[in-house]
Amino acid sequence: QVQLVESGGGLVQAGGSLRLSCAASGRTFSSYAAGWFRQAPGKEREFVATISWSGGFTYYADSVKGRFTISRDNAKRTVYLQMNSLKPEDAAVYYCAAGLNYKIDSRDKVDYWGKGTLVTVSS
Repeated sequence: QVQLVESGGGLVQAGGSLRLSCAASGRTFSSYAAGWFRQAPGKEREFVATISWSGGFTYYADSVKGRFTISRDNAKRTVYLQMNSLKPEDAAVYYCAAGLNYKIDSRDKVDYWGKGTLVTVSS
C-alpha cells in the first residue's frame, strides 16, 4: 500500500515558477514509478510527467516539455515537479500518482493517487 500527499500548489503569475512535492508512505515506494497528472475544470485528467523507480527514466507531455522537470528522492520518499515558465493553461489540480509500470503516462497505469494540490496561474 502506498499513500501519496501532494503539497506546494498555490497562486503564481504567468512566467513564474512553483515546485510541487509528493510525499509517499509505504516501505515499497522506491519500487514504484511515479508521475504527475493534472485536471482543469471541465476537462479530463491528463498526463504531465513520469519518472521510473530509479529516476533514470523520465518522460513528459509535449505541453510541458522543456518547462517542467520531474525528480525523486527515494531516501526521502518524495517526488518533485519543478514547474517553470508557467502559463495560464497550466492552471489545474495536480495529482501525484504511483504504479508498477515503468512509465505512468496514462490513468490505467496508475495504482495509487494522491488527493491533489491546486495550481492557479494569473495572466
